[in-house]
Amino acid sequence: MSSAQDPFYIVKDEIHDSIDKLQATFHQWEHIPVASGEQSRLTKELLSNCESIEWQVDELEKAISVAARDPSLYGINAVELEKRRKWTSTARVQVANIKKTVSTSNFGGMRQELMRMPKAHQQDRTAPYAAIDNDDFISSESDRQLLLIKQQDEELDELSASVERIGSVGLTIHDELIAQEKIIEDLGSEMDSTSNRLEFVQKKVAVVMKKASAKGQFMMILFLIVLFIVLFVLVFFT
Repeated sequence: MSSAQDPFYIVKDEIHDSIDKLQATFHQWEHIPVASGEQSRLTKELLSNCESIEWQVDELEKAISVAARDPSLYGINAVELEKRRKWTSTARVQVANIKKTVSTSNFGGMRQELMRMPKAHQQDRTAPYAAIDNDDFISSESDRQLLLIKQQDEELDELSASVERIGSVGLTIHDELIAQEKIIEDLGSEMDSTSNRLEFVQKKVAVVMKKASAKGQFMMILFLIVLFIVLFVLVFFT
């Protein structure tokens, strides 16, 4: 099976594209000021994408484990299996490193926000302005929550589409295996039939050879050669 038709490489290309997008977003995230609203949004987006890619890698590793039980059935060898395992391991490490960096930074940002919170006596002195600030804060948070919900819906739609693609690839593999199994069975039946015919002919030839003269034997051998060529053409070229 060629790489273009192998379901593994189809899913691998999708995961590779997702990792490229993840790294591009991560580089953008690195240059945004800490504890800003934009960084908070990108942080949640990065963590969500990391989980989605990790799930896809898990499913790909399960498929590799299934193929490892009988590699010849899927047309691959031990070297190819090891190559696929190394690729999934590398992909998992790349995603894990980004996830760890983003998670650690997110925790540090929350800590800085808590440290910047005013103390009790400072709140007393700024009480007249607190209500206005709180109203603005609540309004801003409400808008941000709505935006996050919308983004999460879009991410769920993308995840659903990826799951459907993987399911479609699985069905394609199943149908192809059934078709290959039928071809093998038909070929085995044809080989058995041909073997029985040749065995029958050999027995008849042996009987005739015993009864025929030297000239008759020569003619019989010539006839059998022609018959063998005809059978060979019928079996392998029709």
